Amino acid sequence: MLENAVVGNEVEAPSETQVWDLVGQTAHRRAATYGLLSRLYRIEVDKEFLQELKETRFPAKAGNALMDEGYRAIGKFLGGMTAGTELELRRDYVRAFIGEGTDGKSAAYPFESVYTSENRLRMQDARDEVLAIYRSEGLNRSVDWHDDEDHVALELEFMQFLCDKLANAVKIGDFDNAESLLATQEGFLTEHLCNWVPLMTSDMRLFAKTTFYKGLASLTEGYLEMEQELLGELLGTATEDDKQTVI
Repeated sequence: MLENAVVGNEVEAPSETQVWDLVGQTAHRRAATYGLLSRLYRIEVDKEFLQELKETRFPAKAGNALMDEGYRAIGKFLGGMTAGTELELRRDYVRAFIGEGTDGKSAAYPFESVYTSENRLRMQDARDEVLAIYRSEGLNRSVDWHDDEDHVALELEFMQFLCDKLANAVKIGDFDNAESLLATQEGFLTEHLCNWVPLMTSDMRLFAKTTFYKGLASLTEGYLEMEQELLGELLGTATEDDKQTVI
């Protein structure tokens, strides 16, 4: 947390540079979390990634009850890994996110359009909107990406990209650009991710069988809640009652 320093009998407010330095440090951590979440949704876990997850030390207290619940569930699942865990998770990924039906209601389909269009269809307005936002930031579709642009993994990866840009802007002292990037992050988070992901995570709890993916649902929902609060504070848009120190 960024606190005021006491000098003699006076309280010395942190300088603008000190504030932005902490914003930059936080941006690195935020980018790492968005990157992890994006990877977990992008494709099934493989043997190497599963081992990496098992060796990861998840925080005991993340500052959000849903995140804590998610980390506990994932950690407990990984602690009980067997030779069949990888196959179990691959099957559960298909069950949770792909399903077998075609009515848009047989899985937690990881596309914003499914949750924001009247008939739960893919490739609707949400896809066009996020694609335009990506392009406004100089991003084009990767040749390695073969799915819709409003896939949750890609939206999370976009937030990772913005956090990395924020950290770099702070590093070179471009605070005006850093503030603009914070506004872009808050807008994308509010108008897109937070507008539909809680609906998807609710379906994940319904369709997933493993505590791994049920835990991921809680972790994702809790992290987006924390992000919305943080960005609200940083940009001065939080209510007076909810405002805390800057970081």
